[in-house]
Amino acid sequence: MDKYLVYGNPIKQSKSPFIHTAFAKDTHQDIEYKSQIADPDGFEKAVEAFIHEGGKGANVTAPFKEQAMAMCDELSEHAKYSGAVNTLTFNNGKIYGDTTDGVGLVNDLISHQVQLDGSRILLIGAGGAAKGVILPLLNQNPKQLTLVNRTILKAEDIVLQYSGQPIKAMSFSEANEQVFDIIINATSAGLSGEGVPISSAVITSNTVCYDMTYGKHLTPFLQMATELKAKQVIDGLGMLVGQAAESFYLWRGVRPETQNVLNNLRKELNQ
Repeated sequence: MDKYLVYGNPIKQSKSPFIHTAFAKDTHQDIEYKSQIADPDGFEKAVEAFIHEGGKGANVTAPFKEQAMAMCDELSEHAKYSGAVNTLTFNNGKIYGDTTDGVGLVNDLISHQVQLDGSRILLIGAGGAAKGVILPLLNQNPKQLTLVNRTILKAEDIVLQYSGQPIKAMSFSEANEQVFDIIINATSAGLSGEGVPISSAVITSNTVCYDMTYGKHLTPFLQMATELKAKQVIDGLGMLVGQAAESFYLWRGVRPETQNVLNNLRKELNQ
């Protein structure tokens, strides 16, 4: 039986063991997947010990994604651009790093029949969550990907990595005068209960609004979008399941079906 872990601190809340165990059952893969808390200064030793025990791979969540990246011998293109890693694969004495968040987001948008090709996308935030999804979004050939952030310099620094691509940074006041097909919130405003400084004029009946966070109730951003009668309102639960499916595929070479797992998680969330 091949063994996998998810590292984080805290980690108790992680849905990853449930998701990957369900994937394994559905695809007849003989694996064990557990969660593991790691001390802030003990992450590398924990990973090395797991490799020594024969571990095959690991997922990594906050606050260890940058440390995980530093441990890797080889990185995927997505990981290089995002500056962080959420999936480690151990093979022949080497550590391979990837980030699957962006693929999870894109696949979730596609599953909701959201048109990405030729679209005008507004991405709110310039932290790790935003960085991890930019390249996969650009790979879908949008007309324009616009980054906004409270500190515009952070957004501008990210844009510099993508020369020749249809991506630009702007202030919230500038963005509030534009028209977008898709607005994606990649900030923690949804978790803290705050809203995002987007004008209500930007959200119309033609706008798809997506929040990377999720919960039993709509985030403040999605609540606003609902009141403004946005075309679609989507939370990040599908992205969570989608990024896990991509990790599973990297490890096992099998792409799991995600809808049943997503339905079960949604049911559990709404209890």
